Amino acid sequence: MSDKPSNFLFIFSDQHTRRAAGCYGHSLVRTPNLDRLAEHGTLYKNAYCNGPICVPCRGSLATGRYVNDPTLEVWDNCSPYYGQAPSWGHRLMDQGHRVVSIGKLHYRDTADDNGFDESIVPLHIIKGVGMLYTLLRDPMPTGRAFPHGVRNAGVGNSTYLDYDRDITERALDWLKNEAPTHTDKPWALFVSLVCPHPPWVAPPEFYDLYPHQDLDMPLAYGLDERPMHPGLEDYRTNFGIQGEFDDATLRKVIAAYYGMVSYLDDNIGKLISALEASGLADTTRILYTSDHGESMGQKGMFSKCNMFEESVGVPLIMSGPGIPSGKEIATPVQLLDVFPTILEATGAQIVDEDQELPGTSLVQLAEGDEPNRVIFSEQHSAGAMSAVYLLRRGDWKYVRYMEDYPPQLFNMASDPNELHDLGGDPAYQDECDRCEAALRGLINPEDVDQRAKAKQAERIELGGGVEAILAKGSPGYTPAPGEDPAFH
Repeated sequence: MSDKPSNFLFIFSDQHTRRAAGCYGHSLVRTPNLDRLAEHGTLYKNAYCNGPICVPCRGSLATGRYVNDPTLEVWDNCSPYYGQAPSWGHRLMDQGHRVVSIGKLHYRDTADDNGFDESIVPLHIIKGVGMLYTLLRDPMPTGRAFPHGVRNAGVGNSTYLDYDRDITERALDWLKNEAPTHTDKPWALFVSLVCPHPPWVAPPEFYDLYPHQDLDMPLAYGLDERPMHPGLEDYRTNFGIQGEFDDATLRKVIAAYYGMVSYLDDNIGKLISALEASGLADTTRILYTSDHGESMGQKGMFSKCNMFEESVGVPLIMSGPGIPSGKEIATPVQLLDVFPTILEATGAQIVDEDQELPGTSLVQLAEGDEPNRVIFSEQHSAGAMSAVYLLRRGDWKYVRYMEDYPPQLFNMASDPNELHDLGGDPAYQDECDRCEAALRGLINPEDVDQRAKAKQAERIELGGGVEAILAKGSPGYTPAPGEDPAFH
């Protein structure tokens, strides 16, 4: 690994599940540019987000802290990042690096100190408040927005596709005209695209890559096949997906999702080509990942916010000077590892305050370091009656519900599709106990759950109360800049 500091191009997407890429082994999804990035770089096979919903994940990513960190507390899509804890961008700016974002941030407001010298066409939570509907969980409401989005998936254009075109064009211009002017210290450019997040509408040339008859259908989707754990049933109620979509609807939404992944990949290819054309490819490291995944029908689940791999697992690829070429890393990693990664790659100093952060540099992991890692993720809204925690420990994956529900336990080596829950099997009680002890070594799970609920109760009251929020409904997604939300 080269110790020489480099520029950093951080390409981020929204809702790209790890398995939906050729370089991660999918036989149908066409991602030639990501495949090429992996071929010339290092692919992390077991990467996780630290909160499988947009706003919490992005606050954790920015700061290298867990969602529940008392200095951060980004519990849900109504408790955004606003600079309350220092970000990797702040650390770089403090040391004289140029730090720019283009695209979706999903923070509170542009007026906040968000850790960028400049934020170009940013997208933040709705009116600085967010989607209050996602805070309602006792009793669990039955959502209308999500099934509406599935049934209206297909081919065409959307404001999100237009937004990604704009983000990409502005990033191409920055790489061509501004990047070469910053020669004193390495720069960092955060290009944050919105695809393949709903609305699931793909451009015709990408939708048509996926004939309906060729599509792989979701595993264990049917009512007689899917796991019926009570925590999963709460989730399905919240998203309005307790029943089944018909086969034609499933094929249409899957084709749209895959088409949007290929559209995303095409934009990523343009960014890489622009970097090469600028003459900066040899002095720039590239990191690609996503804020969380997408269940896309697997085990009767859709969207994110759950702890199955499709939702909490993300693709993560790194390339550039000193990064091993064609290497795959099995050691589990998490998005809060990005904080120390960017500092190390750009040559910035890690200050004393950051020494205790839980992340490990991906650059170090690419060199072969494989510490005995425990990966942690948490969910406090949108389908979770009480907190849900995930622990990845070796081959084991432990899902702990603070509601009085049984834990789930999966052996990721022998059961990578998570079809065999061992949580209730007495033969595996010792492993559950070890995972529970490891969880309590990280956090006080009851305290964290209560802190989240108390803050959410305050926000619900400020938003007019439960009945007013229910009556208004949910827009399903944060609209693109200049677009008004449509509530369902």
